[in-house]
Amino acid sequence: MYKSILTLFLATLLSLDMWAQGDFPAPPNPPKLVNDFSESLNANEVHALEQKLRAYNDSTSSQVSIVLIQSVGPYDISDYAFQLGDQWGIGRKDKDNGILILAAMQDRKVFIATGYGMEGVVPDILAKRIVEQLIVPNFRMEQYYVGLDKATDMIFKLASGEYQADKVASGANDGGAILFFLFFFLLIFIIASKNKKDNNNHMGGRGGNVDLFTTIMLANMLKGGNRGKFGDFSSGRGGFGGGSSFGGFGGGSFGGGGAGGSW
Repeated sequence: MYKSILTLFLATLLSLDMWAQGDFPAPPNPPKLVNDFSESLNANEVHALEQKLRAYNDSTSSQVSIVLIQSVGPYDISDYAFQLGDQWGIGRKDKDNGILILAAMQDRKVFIATGYGMEGVVPDILAKRIVEQLIVPNFRMEQYYVGLDKATDMIFKLASGEYQADKVASGANDGGAILFFLFFFLLIFIIASKNKKDNNNHMGGRGGNVDLFTTIMLANMLKGGNRGKFGDFSSGRGGFGGGSSFGGFGGGSFGGGGAGGSW
């Protein structure tokens, strides 16, 4: 009995020691922002994401890296992500402006870790929403590239200020307000449509000021969907360009910000 317990204990210690020695891959050489150690992406998908993240790095100095591994072993995925980000030095040393998207494919877990300098533009609550609404649903369908592509698009939008983090975050905590405004806009739209129909019947087809008011409101609601000054990230067009070289990580640090989930 005691011999069996001792054997199990020693085996556990040996397993933990093996993980401690070899669990964190060395920084890629040559340097790459997309590292798929699990072979979950095909070559074209890796190339597309790499060019997209390199172009963003060249234009902003912020570094977003994607790492796919098989398992984090005995580690919590958040702790693994922070340690890996620190060891690789993702982001510039003077700005700590790195973000790591880490996915453990066998564990079916994913985590977005933010450097000190990125915690303000991608706070934990928004990192959680990116994971739950963009990454996890696509990973469940084995659409790994789609999930990562959409997640990086949203990170770029937040970092560029196209979406205000505080406003988006407050919306996540106030579902009642969202429902109220949706109901309000729907009511206005119905009223405007009825008035337009009445005006067409009684005023020779002129919609009047109500229709203009509705158009302005709908435009304001939808303007957040534009790509903004940085262009179309997913297709490689727009303000970033493509085909740039990546010189390596800059020595950034991670302070515990981020969020994760599982699929």
